[in-house]
Amino acid sequence: MSTDRTSDRIHRRRRQVAAMSLAAAAFTVAAAGCDSGKSTDAGASAPVPQATGAAVSAQPTTLGTILVDGQGRTVYVFANDKNSMSTCADACAANWPFVPAPASLPKSLPGVTGTVGTTTRADGNRQLTITGHPVYTFVGDSTPGQTNGQGVNLNGGVWTVVSPAGAPVTNPSPAGSVTQKPVAPGY
Repeated sequence: MSTDRTSDRIHRRRRQVAAMSLAAAAFTVAAAGCDSGKSTDAGASAPVPQATGAAVSAQPTTLGTILVDGQGRTVYVFANDKNSMSTCADACAANWPFVPAPASLPKSLPGVTGTVGTTTRADGNRQLTITGHPVYTFVGDSTPGQTNGQGVNLNGGVWTVVSPAGAPVTNPSPAGSVTQKPVAPGY
């Protein structure tokens, strides 16, 4: 009889050890999952664009060097815009505010390698263009450095961040160089 009790105690103890091992393993996996959003580079953090006050400037971000407005917010282009004309109005413009052109258009802007220009919107406002692309911000980006509009298909076309040359960035790479979509002739 004593052997049965000893055997029962051993089995219960093994189950307890197995349960504790499973709990410890689950905790380790959960803790590792909580850290998955952090950079693997110790002490590194995503660059946050700075407000320069310029209409737009080139700044490093998690998507590489892209254009941001004077408050450091990400600048986008809309695939449906053609021939320097904005097709984003009404409800579209409520979500994608245009970047206004300054009263006196500078020949260049900080880090911008594309041609700086303007277009007149249907409502009569002047909008900044870079290499013929009208540029916008996105209301879904509440702070500098956010790129929530990247690759969004909304209002009948795709929205993408803008390279310093003014080209849509279709395949961004983390904090470095960017892959640009070639600028179509006549655009």
